[in-house]
Amino acid sequence: MAGQPGFMSLLRSLNHRNYRFFFTGQSVSLIGTWMQQAAMSWLVYRLTNSTMLLGIVGFASQIPIFLFASLAGVYADRHNRHRILVATQVFALLQACLMALLTFSGIVHVWHIIVLSVMLGLINAFDMPARQSFIIDIVEDKRDLGNAIALNSFIFNGARLIGPSIAGVLIGLAGEGACFLINSISFAAIILALMAMRIPPKA
Repeated sequence: MAGQPGFMSLLRSLNHRNYRFFFTGQSVSLIGTWMQQAAMSWLVYRLTNSTMLLGIVGFASQIPIFLFASLAGVYADRHNRHRILVATQVFALLQACLMALLTFSGIVHVWHIIVLSVMLGLINAFDMPARQSFIIDIVEDKRDLGNAIALNSFIFNGARLIGPSIAGVLIGLAGEGACFLINSISFAAIILALMAMRIPPKA
């Protein structure tokens, strides 16, 4: 497996069933995540015309990660990472649904966005360390681990390029709420992928 020649060797970690599910679900979900990121920034600026509030919203989404990610990493090492990821994705789906509901109803205010940004930051504080270390659990042949990490970086950076591009078009056609709604739907891909995995029990 690790010695496959040519282009297929670049995708060899996809031979692992669990990683294949994870890769597919993440590819869809991350595009939705970056769509929401772009739409949220645009919504804040449209509502307030304030660069300071735009920075505050960005700060609100990042400060929980700075404060709690290290503790969350310890928690992820001591508990079932698969269950942690299912929980974080469900909570992130609910956060995106709330953003869509508030935006479509026309009652969204900047304080809603700040609160929901803090909520998303807390979710990501637990999601990020669990997701990054989860790759170790789903790649059976550790010789393919480096390849799996590289592919994970590829889909993350690819989604960061594709997501905002789609969001820009969609905001012009249907508004920011459509981006939040699509993001909430995109979480179904990674949740279903996680539920389809067969993770062996670990002491």
